[in-house]
Amino acid sequence: MNRILTSAAASLALLSILTPQLSAQDFEALAKGVVQELAGRQFDKVEAQFDARVSSALPTEKLQSLWEATLAQVGAFKAVTSVTSAELQGYHVITLTCAFEKTPLNLRLAFDNESKIAGLHLLPVAAPWTAPDYASPSAFHEHSVTIGTDPWQLPGTLTEPNGAGPFPAIVLVQGSGPHDEDETIGSNKPFKDLAWGLASRGIVVLRYEKRTHKYAAQLAKDLGNLTVKEEVTDDARAAAALLASRPEVRKDHIYILGHSLGGMLAPRIAEGDDHIAGIIIMAGSTRPLGQIVVDQVKYLSSLSGPVGDGAKKQIGAAEKFAQDYDSPALKPGETVSMMGIPVPGSYVLDLRTYDPAATAARLKIPILVLQGLSDYQVTRADLEGWEKALAGHNNTTVKTYPGLCHLFTPGGDPPSPADYDKPGHVAKSTLEDIANWIGAL
Repeated sequence: MNRILTSAAASLALLSILTPQLSAQDFEALAKGVVQELAGRQFDKVEAQFDARVSSALPTEKLQSLWEATLAQVGAFKAVTSVTSAELQGYHVITLTCAFEKTPLNLRLAFDNESKIAGLHLLPVAAPWTAPDYASPSAFHEHSVTIGTDPWQLPGTLTEPNGAGPFPAIVLVQGSGPHDEDETIGSNKPFKDLAWGLASRGIVVLRYEKRTHKYAAQLAKDLGNLTVKEEVTDDARAAAALLASRPEVRKDHIYILGHSLGGMLAPRIAEGDDHIAGIIIMAGSTRPLGQIVVDQVKYLSSLSGPVGDGAKKQIGAAEKFAQDYDSPALKPGETVSMMGIPVPGSYVLDLRTYDPAATAARLKIPILVLQGLSDYQVTRADLEGWEKALAGHNNTTVKTYPGLCHLFTPGGDPPSPADYDKPGHVAKSTLEDIANWIGAL
């Protein structure tokens, strides 16, 4: 449930920059009122405060079902225990830490300048990140860098082994959604795990803030033309070029490590880029997006037992998205509704023309494919897509990890979105397989 709200809010964040007119205290009061209305089951009053996009994504009945699903997981609402406020890309963002019977959650609301709710997140309360035991902070150092050129310059961090080098190097490419440089999800920071762990083993690591995280409002002005080129590919190639310019980096050993969407796009990033000596695909999908959405919704619906009317509607909406995704009539300026989230037609058309497995098969560089076997988002079906396409590839290595989820942290039985809320680290076995693969090259 929390993942659905988070995804909707991430999409809805791509709006024009707005300037709030009320004080921080005014917005905090509005946010506290929303919590009380949710707790009082006054969902129509909450929905009346949504802007048009949130209202479309979360009509009253869906908001009610999501709130009730949350209470089923965390118990009854008790009280608001703390409130923080911040200005973020023209929005006033209020985060209320709420005590529930079983565990606390953060309710994060983004208000526009008309006091309308332009984003709504229910998120776990993140525990502080701690370094994994395989990282040796005394073995490396970090400093800030800038990726790309105006108007899309991105802040990044270089994590470098101590010593003169030159060292092999990796660019980390995030999954879908507006991610920070650590790919933070709850208490988990898988890219920081990788950066510290690999630098401890003599590998330079470059990670950076994703364009859709840094420039959400600016991208919204031309959302109708957004593709994965602007979202991912251009910046990953700029990051590889930056590494190639560094004297401490071995120019012939620069690699792309993509996770989830980044893994799916890794072959596309590498194709035709002479800077890139190999790619690492972590939980990269090979199935079409429409099929992935349907399979995920069906799986998540099955976790609650017999499929009820609400779940059937969700499955129907997913199947409708899959149909629209494949529609030959779709045009770039149109949108497709993905479970209430508007997806630009340009984005869909771009993805439809890209075959990740076939692109990987055309590459002449080494490829490492990594897959957790407790991953319900990217599954064995995706792994089989890579294995089939790369069966004749001269330098492909495939590694699988029983018990690891989509983040390559321990998964539950059965796997579920709750896996992402558990503090953990990228498994040491995965980290060592990456380091050993690069070392062998």
